[in-house]
Amino acid sequence: MSEPRIAVIGNPGKWSTEVLADALEQRTGFRLVADLSHTALDLSCGKLWFDGHNLCELDGIIVRKVGTDYSPVSIERLEMLRVAEQAGVRVFSPATQLIRLLDRLACTVTLHNHQIPMPPTLVTESIDTAIAQIQQWGSAVLKPLFSTKARGMQILHADQGNKVLETELVRYKTRHPLLYLQQRIDLQGADMGLVFIQGVYQGAYARIAGKKSWNTTIHSGGRYAPCEPDAATLDIAQRAQAAFGLDYATVDVALSDTGPVVFEVSALGGFKGAHTGSGIDLAARLADYALAELRH
Repeated sequence: MSEPRIAVIGNPGKWSTEVLADALEQRTGFRLVADLSHTALDLSCGKLWFDGHNLCELDGIIVRKVGTDYSPVSIERLEMLRVAEQAGVRVFSPATQLIRLLDRLACTVTLHNHQIPMPPTLVTESIDTAIAQIQQWGSAVLKPLFSTKARGMQILHADQGNKVLETELVRYKTRHPLLYLQQRIDLQGADMGLVFIQGVYQGAYARIAGKKSWNTTIHSGGRYAPCEPDAATLDIAQRAQAAFGLDYATVDVALSDTGPVVFEVSALGGFKGAHTGSGIDLAARLADYALAELRH
């Protein structure tokens, strides 16, 4: 019996994409990294083409990235993978599950409906309502519905005054009509990523903020470090990822004054944090998991 042919959907040349493709090639002899922005879906014959390959003829597809930035078009790219699924290709994680995660609000509502603790959150189109909430909280983080690595996020403080807040919110609404605000909490300079494969906990890593940054992302000068989440944190992360039915998930958790809170669940997080922070080879583990599923 021939080995399964599994493609990696990702960003060619990027570390997490390439190490997963390497791991699959070592195990199967087949290697294909496909960029969804360069695919063509021909619905007249039910074929999804990338560089001469019909992705609907593969055994499996592992989705790592759907572009360099998240935007509404990312959802449309994932919709095309549903045609491959219909043709019998096993997609890790399923496209419909991934779509629920790309939009920050969809992710937040799912977490809320599963009683997962999060920072206090307000979503509104009303600038007056947003200002009143910022005044009550003292400070807030304004977040785009589509973003990665804290790009586009903005801190707003009550002591800036209502006039300044109104100006900032009006400017923000020209790019993001729906205002998504979370109360700013004291991260104490760090948060954690807890990693799961098919709901099984794989390990965790910490992100330590840079000296001049309010957030912990590597993009803003943060660094990775090892960590050992306590039982309460692990339980919350386990419940958070279970709400989405993912093959691979990273749960971003911070420790607040009231206990652990979840910022988001991601199925497209990179492998470098776990590798650098805690020495976990997620590419090998995910490749082994996908092959076991296809051989089952």
